[in-house]
Amino acid sequence: MNIETRKNALVIILHEIYGVNDHMHYYRDMLVQEGYAVITPDLLHGQAFTYDQDEQAYHYFVNEIGFDQAAAEVKQMVLANRERYDRIFLMGFSVGATLAWMNSEIGVDGIIGFYGSRIRNYVDIVPKCPALLFFASHEKSFDVLALAERLQGKSNTTIEVIEGEHGFMNPFHPAYKSDESMTCIAVTKEFLHKELSIVGANQP
Repeated sequence: MNIETRKNALVIILHEIYGVNDHMHYYRDMLVQEGYAVITPDLLHGQAFTYDQDEQAYHYFVNEIGFDQAAAEVKQMVLANRERYDRIFLMGFSVGATLAWMNSEIGVDGIIGFYGSRIRNYVDIVPKCPALLFFASHEKSFDVLALAERLQGKSNTTIEVIEGEHGFMNPFHPAYKSDESMTCIAVTKEFLHKELSIVGANQP
């Protein structure tokens, strides 16, 4: 797969409840260095929260934004960029992962989600594209293994349960786990590479 193939692929990174921050910039820069086009939309529309404002950030997202509104905004972004790119992928963290999952039926070419705990509210969704979901093994609010088992049987869906806590992918968060994060990044890159190789093989 050459660099031009990657340039024709867009990755839309969907942030956590904190908004667009150092965490999002970290993964944006990583994917840009890999040759992908990347967008990091601000779904909070100018609001931002620090990591010690968990409760405030969550209440703001739920009460002022909401999953349905944010998912609709992501859908419009995908549609607006569809003619410009051969492939569009969604990659989300926490609420962003849930938003990616909610949009897995609209014609994107793949989604990657990290610890999307609210996916448990949308288990009836059957993705129409390849979906790679990573969950933290330790979550306070729900049974991770039970959710993983329910999702594993869905078509196009791959589930990975990683030893760690919510936030293990974030190098700026106390829950960060370097080794596990690097492993997930490697799997993510391989996922993208595989999907792009499939389309590349089908092109003249």
